[in-house]
Amino acid sequence: MSNLGGNRPTLFSVELRTQQWPTMVEWYRCVLGLRVLVRVVDDGYALLAAGDTRLALLQRPDADQSSRRWSLGFEVADLESIQARLIEAGTEIVKIKEDPEGFRELVATDPDGNRIRLFVWSVGR
Repeated sequence: MSNLGGNRPTLFSVELRTQQWPTMVEWYRCVLGLRVLVRVVDDGYALLAAGDTRLALLQRPDADQSSRRWSLGFEVADLESIQARLIEAGTEIVKIKEDPEGFRELVATDPDGNRIRLFVWSVGR
């Protein structure tokens, strides 16, 4: 195994292809509260701030179905507030659990059915 030292890659963005681009942009902006950095309507492209990483939403007519192989994980400060916004938006909540590793987690789906994990560290971490 090589030592990359200071030349390790940094995850800049995750790209998510969708057939319902306007809906997805508004859901991530309004429901999850991500800040839109770039929105190019004619190209069906949006780049949203998600902490140190970005989420790129790309309009694609041939976007595949959502996959259960992956999920987007977001650390939040107030899980109850996010849960209330998700419920108000009609978002499917898959499960809520208290994990023995010291966090509370809510699993939901975005408008395309992609799995979204939202978690908050338990007090005392």
